[in-house]
This record gives sequence, structure tokens and C-alpha cells, in this order.
Amino acid sequence: MPLSPDPTTPLPAFAARATSIGGSPIRDILALTARPGVISFAGGLPAPELFDTEGLRAAYEAAFTESAGRALQYSTTEGAPELRAAVAARTTNRGLPTGPDDVLITTGSQQALSLLTTTLVEPGDTVLVENPTYLAALQGFGLAGARVIPVPCDEDGILPDALEELVRAHRPKLLYCIPTFQNPTGRTLPANRRAAVAETAARLGLWLVEDDPYGDLRFEGADVPWLAAHPGAEDRTALLGSFSKIMAPGLRLGWLRAPAALRRAAAVAKQAADLHTSTVDQLAAAHYLAQADLDAHIATVRTAYRTRRDALLAGLGTALPPGSSWNHPEGGMFVWARLPEGHDATALLKSAIARDVAFVPGAPFHTGTPDPRTLRLSFTTHTPQEITEGLRRLAAAA
Repeated sequence: MPLSPDPTTPLPAFAARATSIGGSPIRDILALTARPGVISFAGGLPAPELFDTEGLRAAYEAAFTESAGRALQYSTTEGAPELRAAVAARTTNRGLPTGPDDVLITTGSQQALSLLTTTLVEPGDTVLVENPTYLAALQGFGLAGARVIPVPCDEDGILPDALEELVRAHRPKLLYCIPTFQNPTGRTLPANRRAAVAETAARLGLWLVEDDPYGDLRFEGADVPWLAAHPGAEDRTALLGSFSKIMAPGLRLGWLRAPAALRRAAAVAKQAADLHTSTVDQLAAAHYLAQADLDAHIATVRTAYRTRRDALLAGLGTALPPGSSWNHPEGGMFVWARLPEGHDATALLKSAIARDVAFVPGAPFHTGTPDPRTLRLSFTTHTPQEITEGLRRLAAAA
């Protein structure tokens, strides 16, 4: 007969990294705002009504019609050749010469960041980040046991002189940054600062991890070349991209462009993580890129998001307390705001949720001492009319 476990014998403990890193407060807020009627500026979610549902359905049908056996079979770790070629072509067209062999397909760009962390970061290593920065990146570096140090930033992003000082003082492994329409601030690092960052990395020895999930979502202003395209960055930059914001996040498709040795090491780490990204999703995406006009779809998304951004910016003056400030992003999905002295965004959130409106307090995005007055507002998932109503509710909460 089966043995009954002894209830007095404790189980072995969890790994320290599993208990030292908390869950995402953003995910907790999204759970609170899932009920009907809530107008949420909290999640960085694409607008579902803008998905090219028919185009993607046709792409999946083509994947099954033309190669069902392959679509349902195991695949190579590096990714489907036709999708790697399509990603390489789009990257080249945006000003960064890239071949298919330079690309590794990943299960979302989040996995690409995880693979790079596994490949580059050992417990105790120093990692530099913008302050504030993407929360899930902070979680990933924390799970790896890294020592995370924030680089001072202003309204345009990283201050190059401060970066050089930190690199000299701490000898970090890498700098993680989102130079274009950053999450959470929406700011974009100017070209001259990108050049300075690349030069510092080359001169002092530093890996650069450039995360670019939002770069295609520019509403105004001129494109700024990728950090990876600047002299000095060629042999030390890992560029992360995603189809989540421009096609659909449910596909869970991203990509990594990196120097050969780093890319090979990341592929080995991927073999241990999931062997390969979903074959059917890769083939459907490749069919979509070959048959549909993704750039025309992106133009439609840009137009809608610009209108929504403008609606949010137009109403913040009456929605937030007098003395508040906010930026004017040229693209992306987020506006970053700061309440006046004496106010706390987390306290405001409690009042806001009671009035069926939500946002994300900025404190969790900070490394070190947080700024409790900051908040992130996403403008993508509601119509201008809904945004106006949400701001009316926010004004009542404030």
C-alpha cells in the first residue's frame, strides 16, 4: 500500500532567489481592474480592436494548408528560417544591416532578455539600468542575483557622464536600456547621447542590451538610429525586438540580434529553457509578413494611438492636482507624470480604483529610493471618449 507522507517532516526550502523577488505590482493592479466598467490607464496593452484578426487568421490557415506537418512539429532552436529572414530584412530596412544568421527567434522579447541574463550575469555581478526602468527587467536581474545600480537620467534619458563614472567605479557586466519610447517614462534618448553611450561601452568594456518593443510606434518627430547602429556598439550590443506591440502579444514572438558568440550562447540557454519557440506561430508570422502589409497596419495603429495620446494629454491638466507635471512622448504607449509635493501616487490609486479608474504608481519602476509622486499612464486601450471619462473620474479621485 502507498506510504503516507510524514506531516512532521518539512520540505526542502525554495531557492533564495524565488523568495527574495516579489511579484509584479502591475499584474496585481491589472487583476483589480479586470472587472467591467473600469477605465484603466494601468496596463501597457495594445488595443485589441486594432489587431489584424482577418490577416492573422489567413496566415494561420496558410501555415496549416501549406505545411501542416512542419507547423506541428519540433523546430530548430534558432527559429524558422523564413521568419529569421523577414526579421533581418525589416531590421536592415530600419538602418541596421542584418542577416538571417544574426537573428534568434524567442518566445517574446521577454525571453530574449531572460536568455541574455542567463548568459551574461552571475550572482554578484553588477548591472546598470535607467532609472526608472522596465519592472520585469528588474525582476529578472534580481532573480539572477545581480547587483542593480541605476544610472542617473533626466527628461531625455541617460546622462552619459554619469554612465561613464559608474562604469569606472563598478565595472558592470552590462547596461540595460530602452532608448526609444521608454517604459515607463515614454522618453527617447537623443542620437548624440546614444553615440556617447556606445563610445563609453567600447572604451571601457561593457555589454549593451537595447530593448526596442515600441520603436515602430512613432507618431511624430524623426526616427533615431538604434543604439546598436552607432560606432563602438557593433560588437557589444544585443538588440531585442518584439511582434507583441505591432502584431499581437498572444503570438509570443520576439527576436534577438546579437554578436555571433553571444547569440550562440543564448541559443544554448534557450535549448534548456523551451527548446524552441512555437513552430506554428513562427510560420504564421512568416506568412503574415510575406502576404500582408504590416507597415500599413502599423500606420493604422499609430494614427489611433496618436489620437488617444492627445486625448490623454489634453485632459491631464484638470485630472491631476494643480502643480503636477507630465511629458509629451513622440510615440510608444506611455505618459509619465509627477504629482506636486505632498502627494503620493499609491494613495491616489486607492481613491481612483474606488471610482473605477486606474493607473500605475511609478515607485516600483525605480531602483534605490523611489519617487512616490510619479505615475505611469497608458493611453492605448481606450477610445478618446473613454479616456475623457477616465480623466473625469481621476479628477474626482484627486
